[in-house]
Amino acid sequence: MRNVVAYMLTSLDGVAESPDRFVLDFDDVMYENLRRVIGTQDAVLLGRGMYDEWSSYWPTSGHEPFAGFINTVPKYVATSRPFDPAWKNTTVVDGPFEDFVRALKEEPGGDIGLHGSLTLTSALLEAGLVDRLCVVVSPVAVGEGRRLWDGPRDPQRWDLERVVGTPTGSLLVDYRLTR
Repeated sequence: MRNVVAYMLTSLDGVAESPDRFVLDFDDVMYENLRRVIGTQDAVLLGRGMYDEWSSYWPTSGHEPFAGFINTVPKYVATSRPFDPAWKNTTVVDGPFEDFVRALKEEPGGDIGLHGSLTLTSALLEAGLVDRLCVVVSPVAVGEGRRLWDGPRDPQRWDLERVVGTPTGSLLVDYRLTR
């Protein structure tokens, strides 16, 4: 069974919205961590908002290692507003997205990435469909903004797999959902 791996950038106080406000220094250790995470992924799940934002930026970006990855990997978009995607290797998912993810996890292949897409990530966490969480915790507190877990929900237990500090003070933390 394939794993859904969510890679999230958060502030010290847990905000995950608009990481460009708080991830101020992306150092070599953080780039190596990103390479490690995307190196196991052969598919990506995106929400419609993230698709709209990224499809206008990444196809012409030279920002590696992510540009080469995201521009070539198959992308599956959750949306309630049908559209004709122009970004290469994009599929719009019809029907319930959680059912699609369950079926995709059963297919052969590598990890399934979940990058950004805060609303989608939150929904898949709630449904128990995220297997691993790779969080970059920036040493900046921003005070307000949406968090990865916003609002009441049933408790979930996560096992710590890895913690690495970076030269610029960020923490790279990997968790696996306890089953």
